[in-house]
Amino acid sequence: MRVALHTKVRADRTAEYDAAHRGVPEELVHAIRAAGATSWTIWRSGTDLFHVIEVDDYAAMIAALEKLPVNTAWQARMGELLDVAHDYSADGADASLPVVWEL
Repeated sequence: MRVALHTKVRADRTAEYDAAHRGVPEELVHAIRAAGATSWTIWRSGTDLFHVIEVDDYAAMIAALEKLPVNTAWQARMGELLDVAHDYSADGADASLPVVWEL
């Protein structure tokens, strides 16, 4: 399945956000893949972040990552940089953007 998300980085933290993503911990990358994601791309337009995730089961991925120490550490770091964060709670599994049109 393909899931799109919208988050927002703080206006004064965009450079730090971009820099952090040049060094995503390998342990986290492996955990995301083990949770069923085959790709995750983030685009930034100003402070708006758009994520597209290819994943077997998004709700299962969220559940697998929610309390994983490497992910909670990463989310804490991202929490310092974001105005709107990716929701790893059970409610977050329904937070994806609705498809309006597709070619």
